[in-house]
Amino acid sequence: MAIMLMSVVGYGFVGTEKTSPSKKITYNGFEFINQNGVWITQIGETQFAFKYNPKEVEKITSELKSLENYYQKPLYLSSENGEAEAEIYQNLDKFVQRTQRACLEGGKCLDKNLPIKTCEDNFIIIEEGENYNIRQENNCVFIESTRENLTKLSDEFLFKITGIEDWIITYR
Repeated sequence: MAIMLMSVVGYGFVGTEKTSPSKKITYNGFEFINQNGVWITQIGETQFAFKYNPKEVEKITSELKSLENYYQKPLYLSSENGEAEAEIYQNLDKFVQRTQRACLEGGKCLDKNLPIKTCEDNFIIIEEGENYNIRQENNCVFIESTRENLTKLSDEFLFKITGIEDWIITYR
């Protein structure tokens, strides 16, 4: 009986927690709220979710095409990191015609059954490396970093193409 009473009392407190200042930030006019370890923001009618907020990622200089470049077009992904790939997928899938894994022509490809695509296609390549870099070549975006920073860099990419982060940024 005591366990049931404590369960009811405990349940009464769930959902009454207010968002504390540490779970809410404003960046460049966008409000981010941390919900269960995920930073949520609203852009127009669309909700975006990130593992990191813009204050937690390093700012890098790169020129990227905006989100409009992806509207209703196929998006191809090649990734060496599932978490970083999921971050891109969950935020862009609602805008693209479809998302599909693929291999870059002339690049390494572990799955020979995947289609081969070029930088004429909208293609995001997430790869492990020593550089901390996002670069755009035609319609290909290369996101390269050490394994532990790939998701941060993927979020940085998303902040840039959605307009959350200013296009004029400081060097890292």
